[in-house]
Amino acid sequence: MRSLAVSIHDVSPFTRETVAAIVERLAALGIPRISLLVIPDHHGRGNITADAGFGEWLRGLIAAGHEAVLHGYVHRRRRRGAESARTRFVTRLYTADEGEFFDLDYAGAHELMRRGREELTQVAGEPPGGFIAPAWLLSGEAETAARDLGFAYTTRLKAFIDLAGRRAQPSQSLCWSVRSAWRRVVSLAWNRSLASRLRANPLLRLSIHPPDLSHADVWRQIEQLAAEAMGDREAVTYREFLAAWR
Repeated sequence: MRSLAVSIHDVSPFTRETVAAIVERLAALGIPRISLLVIPDHHGRGNITADAGFGEWLRGLIAAGHEAVLHGYVHRRRRRGAESARTRFVTRLYTADEGEFFDLDYAGAHELMRRGREELTQVAGEPPGGFIAPAWLLSGEAETAARDLGFAYTTRLKAFIDLAGRRAQPSQSLCWSVRSAWRRVVSLAWNRSLASRLRANPLLRLSIHPPDLSHADVWRQIEQLAAEAMGDREAVTYREFLAAWR
């Protein structure tokens, strides 16, 4: 059986209400298990360890079969001084300053991952098996840090990576950009085409962000693609996919 991995990015106390609504809607489509990508201190506005209600809610979802994944630390990348045109394009235009781990060195990445894992473990009641960088932008040194810290897997935009086994399953994620009308139009066309091309892929990934729910055309396509995929795929978390793949 081929797999469908649905992930919700940017899970935090500030997105909890929207994420809860998305989880409910996906459950109605027959998707019972989702990978929840949790930010420990979303844009520095408040740590997950300080919100008891968020922790109770997250533990309930984990008990129901969902998975908590470490998703950066604050999610936002601090701009450097002089940066190349490529760096400015990727980190400002493409990701709107969200590529936190794009060019972190080993020490910086290791410390943020270590701290984030400790805090997420405290809140979730179990350590996260995976680390996924904001916008899938992970420097080589940061990937080494994730491996050295014992994270089992990560993902990039175009692959699922078994960190311990040092191998990758090609699988480009379907995701939507909703920051402007033209981005939404392009996303809708692109994801319909991409879903068709990935029909035979062992792993299909749907990556949802909380703002997606606010745009009817985008959410309608997400539901359509998810329903189509569930016709001949099993919904799994990333952790479950890794266990079956190994």
